[in-house]
Amino acid sequence: MKPRILIVDDEVRMQRLFEINLSPKYDVLTSGGGEEALEIVKTGDITLLITDLKMAGMSGMVLLQEVRRIYPDLPVIIMTAYGTVEGAVQAMKEGAVDYILKPIKMEEMELLIEKSLSISQLKDENRNLRQELQGLYGRANIVGNHPAIQKIIQLIAQVAATKATVLIQGESGTGKEIVARAIHYQSDRSRKPFVVINCAAIPGNLLESELFGHEKGAFTGAIKTKKGRLELADQGTLFLDEIGEMPRELQVKILRMLEEQKFQRVGGTEDVEVDNRIIAATNKDLKQAVEAGSFRDDLYYRLNVFALSIPPLRERREDIPLLIGHFLKKHREVFKSRAVGVSDGALKILTDYSWPGNVRELENTLVRAMILCGSDCIEARDLPEELRQGERKEEIKIPGDRGELKQLKKEAQQKAKEEIEKRFIIEALRQGAGNILRSAEKVGMDRRQFQNLIKKYGISKKDFLKE
Repeated sequence: MKPRILIVDDEVRMQRLFEINLSPKYDVLTSGGGEEALEIVKTGDITLLITDLKMAGMSGMVLLQEVRRIYPDLPVIIMTAYGTVEGAVQAMKEGAVDYILKPIKMEEMELLIEKSLSISQLKDENRNLRQELQGLYGRANIVGNHPAIQKIIQLIAQVAATKATVLIQGESGTGKEIVARAIHYQSDRSRKPFVVINCAAIPGNLLESELFGHEKGAFTGAIKTKKGRLELADQGTLFLDEIGEMPRELQVKILRMLEEQKFQRVGGTEDVEVDNRIIAATNKDLKQAVEAGSFRDDLYYRLNVFALSIPPLRERREDIPLLIGHFLKKHREVFKSRAVGVSDGALKILTDYSWPGNVRELENTLVRAMILCGSDCIEARDLPEELRQGERKEEIKIPGDRGELKQLKKEAQQKAKEEIEKRFIIEALRQGAGNILRSAEKVGMDRRQFQNLIKKYGISKKDFLKE
């Protein structure tokens, strides 16, 4: 369908000129005055409006103002004579996308039309994308009827409208970033960037440059000036994930930025002013970190203006069926799966499991099951072995004598030891974002010893790498 362009000019000769030249590419409508043009615009079927500035009756400026009031996104081009350029500039301030001087050069006009339509299309795409993001990270994406989850949904709505700094606390995989995005996309900053930086995934010597940016020549390899995440998030939201892993020397600089809304790039001497909303998240107990001396108390209190605590999945098992339905719907089309539900046996296994990786682990488990499932119902056999081990609790062998009892107890102790060891390594890798050296250092282990345990339990570090 051709774009529909409305030409408004009180000279019939000009109307005819536009019809002849533009009709091959566009659906051209013409009008001799502002009042008639406004009625045509009200049909809602116009893609672009081109109007003369000076006309008898309603002027082009008044027409522009009326159109802006009714259809603020409709692009408008102003035509004006050389002597009224000031009026055209004023029209730009009122919202016109561009202006062109008379006498009209049709080649120039066609280029201006293409440019205006392209900009309008980009605006439409951006608006649609924002609506999709708001749907993806809005209230509907936080699933759960548990009172704690319902309270979080209520608090998100309350804090989103403010500029208050938010501290989100919860175990790995509970959905801290989803909550942060929900706050951003429900706020008046939703049209501005949401920028994420994971303080655990970037080495300390690089984290400062990533946050604050650097000037050209600040260090070896700094071949040009680079904006940091703080500048990229200007007027938007900066999400500091795993804030508890931030080195103390950087904590001072973040505190200054929070208090003054300005900072200096690495190697710079001039202050850079920003308008950021800060949301931080951690799976650590920051109060304990303050007591241990690894986290500054002044930064903790500055971040803890508005605290949200997300409960682990094991404390809200009643939400598991809702989450299962949500994830099946979310991933069904992406993975071309037929699965629309789970069997009673599979549901029991899923609700009985402790979910150390929380909602993220549940989602990944269901994606795997959807891929393996050959029908419209996920069965117990489609679930990982570690989840299905619970099915065999009734198969525990009863010892026949004292010697057998001693042997079975020994075997049970060994299995329990290995399970604890395996979960210990998994959690260390989560906290270290898949980096073996960093993960080993966090738990006070030698790198080689840590790697041997990874191989022993067949754990893939790739599962913990963060983009």
